[in-house]
Amino acid sequence: MNTKRRVVITGLGTINPTGNSVAESWEAVKCGKSGVGLITAFDTTDFKVKVAAEVKDFAPETRLEKRELRHMARFTQLALFAAEEAIKDSGLCGGDEFSYSSKVSNSDAARCGVIVSSGIGGLEVTAAQLDRASKMGFDKVNPFYVPMAISNMAAARIAIQHGFKGMCSCPVTACAGGSNAIGDSFFRIRDGYEDVMICGGTESCITPLGIAGFQNMKALSETTDPERASIPFDKDRNGFVMGEGSGILVLEEYRHAVSRNAHIYAEIVGYGSNCDAFHITSPSPDGEGGAACMELALKDAGLRAEDIDYINTHGTSTSLNDKYETAAIKKVFGKHAYELCVSSTKSMTGHLLGGAGGVEAVFSIKALEDDFVPPTASLRETDPEMDLNYVPGKGVSRKLNYVLSNSLGFGGHNACLIFKKA
Repeated sequence: MNTKRRVVITGLGTINPTGNSVAESWEAVKCGKSGVGLITAFDTTDFKVKVAAEVKDFAPETRLEKRELRHMARFTQLALFAAEEAIKDSGLCGGDEFSYSSKVSNSDAARCGVIVSSGIGGLEVTAAQLDRASKMGFDKVNPFYVPMAISNMAAARIAIQHGFKGMCSCPVTACAGGSNAIGDSFFRIRDGYEDVMICGGTESCITPLGIAGFQNMKALSETTDPERASIPFDKDRNGFVMGEGSGILVLEEYRHAVSRNAHIYAEIVGYGSNCDAFHITSPSPDGEGGAACMELALKDAGLRAEDIDYINTHGTSTSLNDKYETAAIKKVFGKHAYELCVSSTKSMTGHLLGGAGGVEAVFSIKALEDDFVPPTASLRETDPEMDLNYVPGKGVSRKLNYVLSNSLGFGGHNACLIFKKA
């Protein structure tokens, strides 16, 4: 007898380069509006890389306490900002009486958890404190440095803010982290450990050190034209564009959600996670690991490949990822690969690293809700072997029942999620 519990999504929150809320961001993405532009966070005179996808007009004090903000790195601020939107949207922590300091009831606290990923954590804090130490001595390092910079602090801050006392963790699996956080949360609820999980990813490393590191390994696009920088699946692609932001979901056991008359956006039905075990940065040849991961997710969901209507791809705009992800999709889906819509919203958000899976989960769920496939906005012409329907330029209305979201990270980490229409 199958005793696994159903898991649904009852709250969404995001802040990313295309908008500072779910409504604003999704509207921009539906219209193919890109958040990529010239870097304003620092002077790029001595850098080959000139473009990134920055969050605009971020005012964390509108949701978070000013005295606490001084002790939070930007990645944590972004996660808390998105989490507040998601938790308010879900009706948890006070429902209509929600405030940004509302706590879950004591009776529910141990059944509510948080899993939020960050691939790099507070990189800007580390760089600033090292600079301070080199100039003033190591006894002048900020005593808050460690609890500001460590990657798990976004998850911890969300739990502290609302009194969630269940599982609290941070998968650090590079670009797969946000999807791992959601998938791991799905399993926690499905297997009965928690009833509610706040989950997703966050990242902010558009800093001199962050850009230099990826630039010098030849991973980033060096074009100075923002419109031709993040161009997944395009024959002229030449590297990814660094993005920042956060995407947070509220997952809930189905009966728990129904009992409080919560709005259900979608159901999460499948999760796959594995490792290429091949190379520290390159995906395995022909996308073998990614293909196996998608097959794991399909098996977990009890679905056939033909049941999937749309894939929100990893689609980074790098030469190897886009080529091998296309090969992986063809391997798993066969003839059905040519009937699928396959797009990359990184064409508009850039690549949020550990935050990517969270933001792309939000877009996947909104796609299901609206029966609308967002575009690969910047795509003009593909390579001959990349011949799928990448939804170039403009999004399309299409009946959607199941959406799959891919996240494939450095180190060979892969994570795939499958969402079902509510």
